[in-house]
Amino acid sequence: MSSLRGRDVLSAFDFDREDLFRLFELAERLRGEISGRRVLDYARGKVMITAFFEPSTRTKISFQFAMTRLGGEVVDFIEEVSSIRKGETEEDTMKILDGYDPDVIVVRHSKPFFPHSVKDVVRAPIISGGDGTNEHPTQALLDVYTIWRELGRVDGIVIGILGDLKYGRTPPSLSYILTRFNDVTIYYIAPKQLQIRDEVLRKIEGRVRYHLVGSVEEVIEKLDVLYVTRIQKERFEDPREYERLKGSYIITRSMLEKYRKIPVIMHPLPRVDEIATDVDTLPQAKYFEQARNGVFIRAALLKEVLGV
Repeated sequence: MSSLRGRDVLSAFDFDREDLFRLFELAERLRGEISGRRVLDYARGKVMITAFFEPSTRTKISFQFAMTRLGGEVVDFIEEVSSIRKGETEEDTMKILDGYDPDVIVVRHSKPFFPHSVKDVVRAPIISGGDGTNEHPTQALLDVYTIWRELGRVDGIVIGILGDLKYGRTPPSLSYILTRFNDVTIYYIAPKQLQIRDEVLRKIEGRVRYHLVGSVEEVIEKLDVLYVTRIQKERFEDPREYERLKGSYIITRSMLEKYRKIPVIMHPLPRVDEIATDVDTLPQAKYFEQARNGVFIRAALLKEVLGV
C-alpha cells in the first residue's frame, strides 16, 4: 500500500487506486469524528499555508476548514497585498513562504504547471489547488469521493462531462482520476469549440471508454452521473467567442423531468447559468453536498500528507 506522507500532489495521476479507497474510508471516519468533536488533535502543532494567486472560494476555504478541523493552524497568503505588487517574483515568494517552515503549502495559480515549476525549490509538500487550464487534482478527488458516496461505487459508472471541456481544469483531472477505476465510460458533451483537448484524450486512451457528443439529450438516460461545468469567461482570449458560446448548455428541471432516469447531477461550482436554480431541490442534485464533501476528503488528504 503506497503512502502519501510528505509527497507533493500536483496531478490526479498522483493518486493510485489504493490511495483513493484509503482516502475515502479515512474521510468517512473523519466525518464522524469531526461531527462528534468539531476540532480534532491530529494536526496539532502543524501549519498549512494557503498560497492562492487566483481567486477561490470552495477550494481555499475547504482546505482551511479541513486543516482547522484536524487541529492544525492556517496561514493565508494574500497575493493582492503582498510584495508581488512591488515586483517580487512568484518563485521568490514561494521560497520566502517555504522559509518560514510550514508543514504543507496549498497553491493555486492561473499559470498551468506553476506548482510543478516550484516544487524543487520548496521543501514543504505542495498540494495543487488548481493550475490554470491544466489540472485540479483535489477537485477530482472530492468528485470521485462524492460519486462513491452517492452510488456506492465508481467502477462501472457511465458519466457525462458537460460544458467547457477545453478551458476547464476540472474535466482533465476528473478524466485522469477515473482511469484508476474499472469499466468506466465517459461522454464528453460540448460544442466543437469547447470539446476536450486531444492531450487529455491521449493520456486516458485505453484506460477508459470515451465518446465525444454534442448534445446531452443524446446520452442522458445512459448516465449515472452528469457533471456540469461552467463556460469560463476568464479563460477566453477572445471575448467574442465567450459571448457566442455562453449559455450553450443549460440544465433545467423541466428538461430533466422529460426523462425516465435522472442521473446524479454534479458541478464543481461556481455556476453561472448552466444549472437553473429549480434543479437544486431535485434529489439527484448533489453539487452543494459535493462542495461540503471537500472538507472531509481534503482533511483525509492532509492527514496522510502530514503523516499524522
